[in-house]
Amino acid sequence: MSSTPIERLLAIMARLRDPETGCPWDLQQSFATIVPYTIEEAYEVADAVDRGDLDDLRDELGDLLFQVVFQARIAEEAGAFRFDDVATAIADKMVRRHPHIFGAVRDLDPEAVRAQWEAIKAREKAGRPEAQGALAGVPLALPALTRAEKISRKAAAVGFDWPDAAQVVAKVREETGEVEEALAAGDAEAVAEEIGDLLFSVANLARHARVDPEEALRRANEKFRRRFAAMEAEVTAGGQSLAAAGLAAMEEAWLQVKCREG
Repeated sequence: MSSTPIERLLAIMARLRDPETGCPWDLQQSFATIVPYTIEEAYEVADAVDRGDLDDLRDELGDLLFQVVFQARIAEEAGAFRFDDVATAIADKMVRRHPHIFGAVRDLDPEAVRAQWEAIKAREKAGRPEAQGALAGVPLALPALTRAEKISRKAAAVGFDWPDAAQVVAKVREETGEVEEALAAGDAEAVAEEIGDLLFSVANLARHARVDPEEALRRANEKFRRRFAAMEAEVTAGGQSLAAAGLAAMEEAWLQVKCREG
């Protein structure tokens, strides 16, 4: 009897976790040890999307799906839930949170859909210990910039926010000044704290500008990597190392690369 692709994947996972004949590495894993791989795979999905590589996206989505299957298998062995329960739970949630599709609500614009989603989500989580307070429900495991944006968004939802982006820009300048003061004082702990405040203010600015701060920083990282690689190739073309070339030569090549891109 033939199996579906997902049934085959579940069977492979069960084989890998078989106590007698399974893979020693897979058998050693737990919920906690698998989490870093799950996060890494999610970022690799985002990277494939950024590069527009659909073949790689297919593979990375498979890797991410395998992480879900892995966690579900560990849960099944513990008698908690199975993969089918995971699929059922998300299907039920999507139906609940889309009453404009599966219910009587109709003709909502995208912003109204988002507000409706958040309202339904809040009702579902009401009463849970981790859902108490206006800032509840932002996972600790999120990347810090993403978490900062979500925390500030929740604060803004109850009116604790700057009225416009211009005032957030002023706050960023204020925090930059405080970083400079801490640096001048030579207080390492204060420097770290003030840089944290600066980054939090930048995440707030991104939210006001309707920019995903994590995505913006990922793109900035890639732009720097691309330009640095081009600069390195130009400076070292004659066999000279970057260190031997010196900062002035690197800066000149950097400006040339930047002008070509611009």
